[in-house]
Formats: sequence, structure tokens, C-alpha cells
Amino acid sequence: MSVNVGSVGVLWWEGREVRTGFRKRSVRGRVRLEGVNLAGDDQADRRVHGGVRKAVYVYPSEHYAFWRKELGDPSLDFGAFGENLTTAGWLESEARLGDVVRIGSAKLEVTQPRSPCYKMNAAFGRPDMIERFQHAGRSGFYLGPVEEGEIGPGDAVELLVRRPSSPSIAELFGPGENGEPTGSV
Repeated sequence: MSVNVGSVGVLWWEGREVRTGFRKRSVRGRVRLEGVNLAGDDQADRRVHGGVRKAVYVYPSEHYAFWRKELGDPSLDFGAFGENLTTAGWLESEARLGDVVRIGSAKLEVTQPRSPCYKMNAAFGRPDMIERFQHAGRSGFYLGPVEEGEIGPGDAVELLVRRPSSPSIAELFGPGENGEPTGSV
């Protein structure tokens, strides 16, 4: 649906400066996955963001209706959760740890669910955003690079290797209040 990149910027949160690459904007055309990054994308703290296990962050577009209502913001655009790829039809309940996909000419592996840090609170200007995010069970997930290539809006997500014995991202993200996986909408 959307390919999103962003450079490092500054947000003010709780009286201090926060350097973050959380703010992403949708780009037109194709974007190159090279090494462990998409061209034009950056992270402020590479010790905990980016790298081989977190090169590309995926967030399902299906979650946006929930968040627009939950946050009372009908203008919430793709990229608002800091994701690089806003997808359609690929939910946490379907993505399994170790699955390998081709998107455009790039090959990527599903590596882990997202666990947000305090920068999510800063980006949304809400002290409860991390808690809301975790409670909602809409984590999105990270992809690691297997093969460089180009990705663009409208590219299909082609499953190349399925790991049926691996847990889904929804299972890894954890149970909701009723004990059931919370990853699907």
C-alpha cells in the first residue's frame, strides 16, 4: 500500500529533546533495500533500531481504522507508526517467524514483532501510547534482508518459504486480557 522512509529528527517529550527516525513519509516510486536499510530511511539509535533483524518494519493497513477511532484522529496516515511498509492482507496472525517473502525484487525474512520504546509516546504526544499499542495487539513486525532489491507501492508479498512450526507474530506478541492471541483485527 505504501513505502515509507524518514530521516532523523527531533521531538520534544517530557521537557527533553528526543532524536528519532520515527516520523516516516510515504514515497512514490521504487525504494532500494541495500544492506540493512531502505534508501532515504534512517534510525537515531542503531543499537536498538534497524540492523539485520529490524531492517524493515511492516504495519498492516487494516489496523489504521482501529487507531483512527481509538485516537480520535481520522487523518492518521500510513507511516504514522514508524513503519517502512504499510501492507494489505498480511496480518500478525499470518506472518510466522522465519517466513521468507519476496516484495518487489527484494527478499526478506520475518524476524520479530515490534516492541515499542518511549519514542512512540513522544511521536504521538501521549504518555499512554505504548500501553495502548501493547494492549491492542497490533504490533506489526520486522523483516531482515535476505537479498537486496527494490520495493514499491503495489508490490505483492510473495511467500517463498513458510515455517509452519514457527510461531506467528501474534503468538510472539503475547496474549490479550482473555488469554487469546491479540494480533488479528
